[in-house]
Amino acid sequence: MSDIEKQFAVNALKNKIESGEKPTGFEHNHLKIIQAVNENAAFNVSGGFLSKFESRHKSVGGNALRAAVLGSNDGLVSNMSLVMGVAGAAVSNNTILLTGIAGLMAGAISMALGEWLSVQSSRELNQRQIDLETEELEASPEEEKKELVLLYQAKGMSIEEAKKLADKAFESPETAIDAIIKEELGIDKEELGGSAWEAAIASFVLFSIGAIIPLYPFMFLNGKNAILLSLGSSVIGLFGIGAAITLLTGKSVLFSGFRQVLFGLGAAAVTYGIGFLIGVSLAG
Repeated sequence: MSDIEKQFAVNALKNKIESGEKPTGFEHNHLKIIQAVNENAAFNVSGGFLSKFESRHKSVGGNALRAAVLGSNDGLVSNMSLVMGVAGAAVSNNTILLTGIAGLMAGAISMALGEWLSVQSSRELNQRQIDLETEELEASPEEEKKELVLLYQAKGMSIEEAKKLADKAFESPETAIDAIIKEELGIDKEELGGSAWEAAIASFVLFSIGAIIPLYPFMFLNGKNAILLSLGSSVIGLFGIGAAITLLTGKSVLFSGFRQVLFGLGAAAVTYGIGFLIGVSLAG
């Protein structure tokens, strides 16, 4: 990247800020990195290095896996704590089942609604960014084309290759905006962040699966036997969730699994103790 090209990138993004538009997180990062390179020319940083550096921050994937793990974990831990709290008060199985089912439904619906709002808001934000880029393309296509050339260069292309690819992208307004939103915003125009309804349904199902684990023993057992089976099933579930988390964190399966079990049982112990004290108080 030449000094002129670096300065152009800085100025282009600064103009967006000064005009009142809200740059994306990617654009803010791009601006800071290019400014740092521009101010420290002695580093002689290549476009390929810039691309590799920035890609580290954009490569944290696994959104679907993360949602699955967190959804099932929330269901298991919250309902286990609720069930243990009620069981600690020494109430009947019917009361425990009613409370557990109510907790399952309330939590699953809340999770589904939260996921729907999150994904839908993300979709609307992405669409707003696309609309802004479309307006900019219509108002100043040459400036947008130059910006696209710089983005291609940041991926390691030579200036000739970047210009050739940008020329091809700007053969029509449709291909131009597709290239811009892909390279500058990192948005998949076809998905815009995924389906809000799919996310809501998946969240509802996963939370419910987690929440049923500590509850099902009370459907056919009573007293301590039900409690022990509930705890045993929850331990297995918690360890499995902890093991699944290692797919995201890269930590040891045993470490993550037992850590998850420890946290879950700690929460259950607290609520069981509170339920026991309340039960004794009410009985007295």
